[in-house]
Amino acid sequence: MQSPENSASPSVAQPPETLEGWYALHQIFSTVPELANDVSLPRVDSTQVAGIFNEPQDGWSAIARLIGSKSDYLVMHFRPSLDALGEAQDKLSALPMMRGLRLDYSFLSVTEAGLYHLTAKLAREAAARGGAVGDATYVEELTARSAAERDSAHVRRRLYPTIPDGMPYVCFYPMSKRRNVEQNWYGLGLDERSRLMQSHGMTGRRYAGRVVQVISGAIGLDAWEWGVTLFARDPLDFKKLVTDMRFDEVSAKYAEFGDFYVGKLMMEASPATP
Repeated sequence: MQSPENSASPSVAQPPETLEGWYALHQIFSTVPELANDVSLPRVDSTQVAGIFNEPQDGWSAIARLIGSKSDYLVMHFRPSLDALGEAQDKLSALPMMRGLRLDYSFLSVTEAGLYHLTAKLAREAAARGGAVGDATYVEELTARSAAERDSAHVRRRLYPTIPDGMPYVCFYPMSKRRNVEQNWYGLGLDERSRLMQSHGMTGRRYAGRVVQVISGAIGLDAWEWGVTLFARDPLDFKKLVTDMRFDEVSAKYAEFGDFYVGKLMMEASPATP
């Protein structure tokens, strides 16, 4: 536990506050080779995948056909609770079409909005008044300002994403921040991480209207620390966006990336916003 004299300093490597929304499960499937030519098996049907949720406010599921991958399909589930996500997983497994598919990879996470700037600001305010991060004033201000952030349309779109209309191409990849001796993201002060993430976010904003990005946190849930899901009209924008972001200082110094999965949605209808 941080001492009071350090806990209020934005130069200390304290974690940022975060807002969480829907739980997310990304599943990668391949056609079972020995069953590939079995005409008796039901075909992969996007409407069946989309139909395994109850109401729009309960989340959604969708499937994409992967292109250029050793695997064949990406299935995405977004649900309001971990238990509901487990139910979606079970419902998918029970579909007849799943008899011909093999699970290659899965990624568990929860949609997230990192409040780096707000956390650093509150830490500076606490230091200025001689208080500490986590004291009564800090908690009161954090509760009020976090609620305002959560109620904003921008943050709600991040926490409760829908399938963007007219953006049938999807890209998913996991990533983590480096923890090397000379490149330890978690050893940086809060102000420094806030500065780096603000710069990183500005790069993403240049692609507004071309790429929709969903960030999901997986620390404590998966081996990787975040999942990134991108939707676009033109798949070339995936390459351009990721290239630009890799030249940001935060990615160039601290980012590690897993495998990339790219494909096209087999359904394009967007469930209603909760």
